[in-house]
Amino acid sequence: MVQKSTDESLFSDVVYSRNVIEFATVANEFCTFTESMGGVGRKDFLGKLQKLFPLLYLKASLLPEINEEDVEEAPEKFVTESDYLFILKKLSSKLGEFDSYREVFEPGTPLGEADVEANISENVADVYQDLKDFILAYRIGTVDVMRAALWECRNNFEQYWGQKLVNGLRAVHQLVYGNNNIE
Repeated sequence: MVQKSTDESLFSDVVYSRNVIEFATVANEFCTFTESMGGVGRKDFLGKLQKLFPLLYLKASLLPEINEEDVEEAPEKFVTESDYLFILKKLSSKLGEFDSYREVFEPGTPLGEADVEANISENVADVYQDLKDFILAYRIGTVDVMRAALWECRNNFEQYWGQKLVNGLRAVHQLVYGNNNIE
């Protein structure tokens, strides 16, 4: 019987699975795009979001489950409040008057109550914050750190930013295909 080497068993961990690597690749693309949006016009920016939102949603929905018991400690946070606010301000400035939209689905809000306003910039910044923390934790390369980052990212997707992607996509779709002069 041939025994697996330590490297082979190490790389068989769920954090190295195809779905996780593909998600990390798309998450990194999203973060890089968000950070470098300055040279992109509004129309091109929205067109790229239109493609990244559903791709991120798909890749996040394919992430494997991690048992909370397998996570030794919460992953470190890398995105500070000032980092978040800097990104949010850049996004808000980029989107200008097209940033706000009426939220259609807000859990716990009875039908007929006042509209809830949301912002594409806040959706993007919220997703960015979680994904950037995930990517930076993943780069540490320690399986335990990577597993904790994966668990937290998947959990946050299910409970929070997955809905941000879906809601934001509706608003982005309307801007891309609507009759607005978005430039």
